[in-house]
Amino acid sequence: MIGRITGLLIEKTPPTICVDVNGVGYDIEVPMTTLYDLPEVGAKVTLFTHLAIREDAHVLYGFLKPEERTTFRSLIKVSGIGARTALAILSGLSTTDLAQAIEQQDATLLVKVPGIGAKTAARLLLELKGKLSNITLPQSNTQQSSKSDILNALVALGYSEKEANNATKNLASDVSVADGIRLALQNLTK
Repeated sequence: MIGRITGLLIEKTPPTICVDVNGVGYDIEVPMTTLYDLPEVGAKVTLFTHLAIREDAHVLYGFLKPEERTTFRSLIKVSGIGARTALAILSGLSTTDLAQAIEQQDATLLVKVPGIGAKTAARLLLELKGKLSNITLPQSNTQQSSKSDILNALVALGYSEKEANNATKNLASDVSVADGIRLALQNLTK
């Protein structure tokens, strides 16, 4: 019903943002990966959206890229995966990481996401096999991209670039974004 929204970003309160469209403020739930890439409050933003209608609420979910919305829609079709879990998956894994894990039938990456156990990961691998083929898998540069995502996440959380760089300098080159953020935050609290 609501496929896309363009307006002014007026509020960021993770995981919800508010976008003003001609005087109407839309509360939109977004994955953390989208939240990190959003412009500053007051800037114009365009989000691809998915409207979920339940008995007790109408909830709007937003994504910066159409492939994130497509992945979200694929995830919520899996039995036992609701919108909150799908957002958690997209917050912990990029769409390309998820597609790569599904293609390679690698459950180890999926179980690192909070709320995903071995059984749920196996169900995701089974039910999503071949359904995320529209997502192009990376050739290389994923390590550089994940380190940059970790740095952006720390800066979005209010740390300076210097603090973020110091916290991430000793991370393994193949660390996932979710694990990298967790480890970097541990380094910052020492």
